[in-house]
Amino acid sequence: MHAEGLNNAINSTTVVAVLIATVTFAAIFTVPGQYVDDMNSISRGQSLGEANIAPKAPFIVFFIFDSIALFISLAVVVVQTSVVVIESKAKKQLMAIINKLMWIACALVSVAFLALAFIVVGKHEKWLAISVTIIGTSIMVTTLGTMCYWVIKHRIEAANMRSIRRTSLGSRSLSLSMSIMSDTDILNNEYKKMYAI
Repeated sequence: MHAEGLNNAINSTTVVAVLIATVTFAAIFTVPGQYVDDMNSISRGQSLGEANIAPKAPFIVFFIFDSIALFISLAVVVVQTSVVVIESKAKKQLMAIINKLMWIACALVSVAFLALAFIVVGKHEKWLAISVTIIGTSIMVTTLGTMCYWVIKHRIEAANMRSIRRTSLGSRSLSLSMSIMSDTDILNNEYKKMYAI
């Protein structure tokens, strides 16, 4: 059952990585404000096919963060489709790394969106972009903070279970901890909990 959950997480991560790659790729080519497309109306310093908003700082932030998110998600897709891991411990390690990369990609996509929001709403409606930034940042920080809390909590509990197991296996006499909770109970309880990567 544990292996099945890990395999489902791997499949889900692959799908999410493909979706993020698709969205970030499409976003670069569907920027607001269109492109310079008329040879007669090219401003000084611009070239044919360049985005009209290219020189603005928020667009540069959008472009950099969106590109990094694209390449991270593509790297995850390549790893997920190329590497076949059979051993359970190695699968967990691979998933832990890939999940962290996906967290980063999601955060980068969020920053890219917020940067582009400042261009889309314009100078007169800047308060709207600031409001969306505050709301979006609150949601992302809360989500990532909660996930970090669960990961840290899971690791502390796993370390405590290992130390209980070591002390109970190390002593030859029946100890109080052994009578309260056997090794099989510890293992069963460990798999009943949510697994945080």
